Amino acid sequence: MDLQLNNKLCLVTGSTAGIGYAIAEVLASEGARVIVNGRSQKSVDSAIAQLALNATGELIGFAGDLSTEDAAEQLAQKHPAVEILVNNLGIFEPVSFEDISDDDWRRFFDVNVLSGVRLSRLFLPAMKQHNWGRIVFISSESGVQIPAEMIHYGMTKTAQLAVSRGLAEAVAGTGITVNSVLPGPTKSRGVGDFVEDLAAQEGKSFEEFEKEFFEKVRPTSLIKRFATPNEVATLVAYIVSPLASATTGAALRVDGGVVKSAF
Repeated sequence: MDLQLNNKLCLVTGSTAGIGYAIAEVLASEGARVIVNGRSQKSVDSAIAQLALNATGELIGFAGDLSTEDAAEQLAQKHPAVEILVNNLGIFEPVSFEDISDDDWRRFFDVNVLSGVRLSRLFLPAMKQHNWGRIVFISSESGVQIPAEMIHYGMTKTAQLAVSRGLAEAVAGTGITVNSVLPGPTKSRGVGDFVEDLAAQEGKSFEEFEKEFFEKVRPTSLIKRFATPNEVATLVAYIVSPLASATTGAALRVDGGVVKSAF
């Protein structure tokens, strides 16, 4: 299927690894011009070198912390005509509620929520001018089923759902769509490393830990395994394409059935 993304200018935040990298890879393979973002020039250069192996679209590097106002402004000045914005930048950290400080609450909100709000605000005027655009927030099933071990993370993922729906309402009747995507447990680089460390501490293989995790921690999963970043990325690629013009204001789940709801 041709997703009609040829030469579309896309920004995928936090795209040097994990889900963000997979999204950048799929978009670039569809002929899109993709801005690859990471905090360091080294990580951006490394990601682009790997992405170039399968890309048919142009790869553009931007090194900078897009949770900060300065970096976001610099990017918008350099590339003001972003047509597709994928707000993927995010952090997670298991911490007991009593140990989450005020600074941690603010840090999680700044990185996971405000970064996407700020970038959406910066790029929306150009999208309105051309009456076309796509904005996607990479949320999580944790925004619906708040994890007790990282409530601050869950809070930010719920906030993304609210921002996404509200912004979709704000651009109603235009050629701009705004959606959120809710991955379930996914073997991204950060999660994979975290799980493998836990498995090693318990003297288990990754496969043994995975089986136990889905029996005890996420028993509602229907696929009974971690999703791959590519499985998330292919959904995102369709949602940002011109083919998905009637899909907006939606919270789209690629959670392996973890959220036990038909809606």
